[in-house]
Amino acid sequence: MSARPAALAAALLLGACGGDSPTPAPTPSPTPTPAPATVSYNVENCFTQVVPGTGGLTLRAMIIPDTLKLDLSRPSGFPNGRDLDDPVVDILLAMLFLDFTVTGQSTATFANLPLNPPGNDRPFTPTFPFLAAPQGNPPRAATTGTMFDFRTDPDSAFVQVDRMGVPAVATALIGSPTKTPYNDANPTVDAGGQFRADETAQLTNLFNQIGDNLVDIGLRLCARPM
Repeated sequence: MSARPAALAAALLLGACGGDSPTPAPTPSPTPTPAPATVSYNVENCFTQVVPGTGGLTLRAMIIPDTLKLDLSRPSGFPNGRDLDDPVVDILLAMLFLDFTVTGQSTATFANLPLNPPGNDRPFTPTFPFLAAPQGNPPRAATTGTMFDFRTDPDSAFVQVDRMGVPAVATALIGSPTKTPYNDANPTVDAGGQFRADETAQLTNLFNQIGDNLVDIGLRLCARPM
């Protein structure tokens, strides 16, 4: 073997064995970003605190049974009865989320935010049932209950299609698989606790999803972190 190929073979052998070649510095592993801390909530206090303007009713008493409550000795307006222009959804959200023992928080907290239209898009009529004219030409069929005359028709002619005692309960506190059974059920079954577990689970999920956002904007919650 000539000197040159022998030298090349020796260099390759030394390279394979490490020899004097510099050892590459290891690439540092990136520091993992810690996952944001999650907060779980106990919502029982939201169901048991007294709702202002109801004469001492708790949220649970408001929705079990899910009927519209009216105390003639107190001023009217949701949650004591309901005026057509009451911001019932905003009031219900305050009932679900806010701690009413905190000064400055009330059932009007969300209703007072400048997010709602100042009034109905069509004027209310001056006679019963005082509803504004509908948009467009909705179909009317006697078989759906939309033609029911509360003054003259027998109770057997009425068809229940929704729960509207405390509006938005079916929307906010009842999960999708249970919505139809809930809307079909008579409010008399509520006292037996048929839907209580679903209502608790749905409110807990809402707090777990947006509770930290409500805290970030300065609101005090009725639910308690666990």
